[in-house]
Amino acid sequence: MGKPLKIAFLTATDARDKRVRSGTLYYMAKALEKHCGDVYYLGPLDSGIERVTRFFNNASLAIFKKSYAYEHSLLLSRSYAGIISKKLKEENFDVIFAPVASTELACLSTDIPIVYTADATFKLISNYYPDYFSGQLEISGKEGNSIEQSAIYKADLLLYPTSWAANSAINDYKADKSKVKIIPFGANMDHVPSRESVLNRKKSDKCGLLFLGVDWERKGGEIAFETLIELSKLGVDAELTVCGTTPPEEFKHENMKVIPFLDKNDPKDYKELQELFLKNDFLILPSRTEAYGVVFCEANAYGLPAITTDTGGIPGVVEEGKNGFMLPLDARGDRYANLIRKLYEDEEKYYQFVKSSRETFEEKLNWDTWGRQVCGLIKQLLDK
Repeated sequence: MGKPLKIAFLTATDARDKRVRSGTLYYMAKALEKHCGDVYYLGPLDSGIERVTRFFNNASLAIFKKSYAYEHSLLLSRSYAGIISKKLKEENFDVIFAPVASTELACLSTDIPIVYTADATFKLISNYYPDYFSGQLEISGKEGNSIEQSAIYKADLLLYPTSWAANSAINDYKADKSKVKIIPFGANMDHVPSRESVLNRKKSDKCGLLFLGVDWERKGGEIAFETLIELSKLGVDAELTVCGTTPPEEFKHENMKVIPFLDKNDPKDYKELQELFLKNDFLILPSRTEAYGVVFCEANAYGLPAITTDTGGIPGVVEEGKNGFMLPLDARGDRYANLIRKLYEDEEKYYQFVKSSRETFEEKLNWDTWGRQVCGLIKQLLDK
């Protein structure tokens, strides 16, 4: 066995903080440490330019009523390049691993092989999340696409969790197909329940629906609420638990429980979250937009099937009929309720669904699988 690889983990944020990007960067780094080599964190980066680009955005909103994507700025990218170049000289790194780091990479000049990963491209995000980029300055869109193009061109290996993101890199940014690989992300959790405990779980007396998300509208909260109402009309005694957000005032029901916030880093809150995964029968998330959805991986770890929407990167996580079902974007609560009733009332089918959901987690929706596959690809890259 050779020496462990020296991996420069490049992010502008602090990847050691589990609160950043829901912990995805943290678990990526830990998977690389476990399966690939020694991880050296280059972030957080503070060039001072972030405050300038934020000011640009605020001024543009006030004067022109248009936004400036301050995190996708060429000025910011150039300032990062100088800081990163100095940090790269501190060790003899074998590879740079850059998750969601197009701005950090775009203006960087280095001979060290680069692995770039993201769950979406700038073009996908710009077109798909209108609330985030609506009314954007024309120059901001040009800078964002230029930065994405440069990062993709400079990378020696491009990793995406879904074909949705990978196809955008190839079609919109002319990425070299031979450099593009699809490897799903894993579940962001420290403690995975045992297989035995998951497969022995009992279906609840009340059909338990878990809605887990911070954005009521974007995650389809209204449709989840409609589903609760429609299940009642169908004679199914159901209960909806909303966790991570507080619904608007008009959404109230005796069978709906609201938990505004749980901190996964707090042991007491994390235990409560685990109990939610175990006691409910379905994860219901009729998302309007979703680039990936780590929550599906987490739910599957508990054998909890996902009922969601066929949109964005979700088909890269949810396999129809295996670990969840995807309904069309225009489906309302009646269609969700009819599907859930059929699954819930067929005990044999439901338990098979629990088993296949857990199997999907074990086969591909975990960070160990991701780490082993990524490590193999990095070693192939360095052996060339």
